[in-house]
Amino acid sequence: MPSLDEIMKMAEAAQAQLAQAQENLDKVEVEGLSGGGLVKIKATAKGRILGVSIDDSLLVPGEKTMLEDLIAAAINDARGKADAAAGEQMQAMTSGLPLPPGFKLPF
Repeated sequence: MPSLDEIMKMAEAAQAQLAQAQENLDKVEVEGLSGGGLVKIKATAKGRILGVSIDDSLLVPGEKTMLEDLIAAAINDARGKADAAAGEQMQAMTSGLPLPPGFKLPF
């Protein structure tokens, strides 16, 4: 059974690794697509939107509603990919920690 000091040191190490993992999430880039790639959203795994690309063929005044829907769909696609990338990063980070079964990070 680890001592209280050992548990505190493990918690501090886990907290430092978590902070590093959070910082790394802003460096992982994903791209959300909609409309067969006509609308692209580039984002970080942390959810920060880096850019939007809209194919010129969609820039027709009568297609405003469709364009808005495609942008929303691309953002949602990017968000889903960002969440998946973040989950992978967190899984990799916690795989080496001696945590009890069922214990989840962040605290």
